[in-house]
Amino acid sequence: MVTGASTANLALILVDARKGILEQTNRHSFIASLLQIPHIIVCINKMDLVDYSQEVFDRTVSEYKKLSSRLDVKDVHFIPISALKGDNVVDKSENMPWYQGSTLMYLLENIHISSDENHIDCRFPVQYVIRPQATEFHDFRGYAGRIASGVFKPGDTVKILPSGFTSRIKSILPLHALNVTDTIEEAFSPMSVTMTLDTDVDISRGDMIVRENNNPTVSQDIDMMICWMSEKPMMANGKYAVKHTSKDARCIIKEIRYKVDINSLHRLENDKNIGMNDIARIQIRTTLPLFFDSYRKNRITGSIILIDEATNETVGAGMII
Repeated sequence: MVTGASTANLALILVDARKGILEQTNRHSFIASLLQIPHIIVCINKMDLVDYSQEVFDRTVSEYKKLSSRLDVKDVHFIPISALKGDNVVDKSENMPWYQGSTLMYLLENIHISSDENHIDCRFPVQYVIRPQATEFHDFRGYAGRIASGVFKPGDTVKILPSGFTSRIKSILPLHALNVTDTIEEAFSPMSVTMTLDTDVDISRGDMIVRENNNPTVSQDIDMMICWMSEKPMMANGKYAVKHTSKDARCIIKEIRYKVDINSLHRLENDKNIGMNDIARIQIRTTLPLFFDSYRKNRITGSIILIDEATNETVGAGMII
């Protein structure tokens, strides 16, 4: 769920009306909260098996609200449905006249998500440098990648990390530009573009272009919540490969601070055994400085994955604090 949900704007949580809130509901809701998914729709399903009871629906909503009050979730909707019979999925149900809310399809099509993007903090991780071999483009040097956040325009003064050099954006080309004159006036997250600068600055894959006076944190010591996805338990002081935006590095697990009990949401500070599907807070130290924001602020520059160097298995997905 973690990998799929990391790019989602909306999560559907399915609850069996007969059984109410289960451990799986707790886990999925906690992960949705951890991944800062801004919108959650709780579908209380199988209402046909409880005679479309408003009492059952209200009780389940009350139980979930107690859970969500302990999580970082802001926009939660509740819908009583029967997936089998189609009640409140596309059309309003005649079996539940007491429910005056929207159908599932209506919410999916109308929940406003454009404001979920961070258009303030300008972050452009460089994926690769474009140097055409054709003679007529011998002076062209473009920096390609996907904008993580913010809005960039030609003429903006930018800083390149880690060098700290500054320059101005000369032009911005969209992903499928046919020639260097197919420029655009602005680019924003999550567009994939190629930028050119008005000075010849040394930039390579893994560097980041940011606004001059709006910088991310630059550090080798990183605190994060991690979802462990490997059958091999996390090794204290273990070494792993790191992928963060377009940058590759290596790291060591400096400290395992606590594990989260999914059922109670309590911190288990004395339990440092992190196995498959466990969620924990850890600190790592990387071989190279990374340029990052908190995950709460930026889901792209705030996310990180750990990889087992021996098997190339992705073992952990981290959300930087």
